[in-house]
Amino acid sequence: MYTRKKGLGSDAVRLSALKVKQAATITKVNRIEVESEQQDLVAIRLESLGFVPGTRVEVITKGVFGGDPILIQIGFTRFALRKAEAEKIEIQVEEGVPA
Repeated sequence: MYTRKKGLGSDAVRLSALKVKQAATITKVNRIEVESEQQDLVAIRLESLGFVPGTRVEVITKGVFGGDPILIQIGFTRFALRKAEAEKIEIQVEEGVPA
């Protein structure tokens, strides 16, 4: 049902795979770039904006062309993220819970 990626997070679901009107809880933000093994400044910035483990997120809508960007809501704040940015965030999907 969801795209699972192996790598830094073992078999994790990414925020970019979440469907419109679906909610999830952030489990991890990958702060290390896989290729260079250096700190990922975008991931660090996402954490400073509130994308931290334990936070509930919801996908409000996705772009028409390829689903990019993705409109994400945390609390009463909305963020437009590129798919590449959303890929850095691992989530736990809330099954059966209305958004």
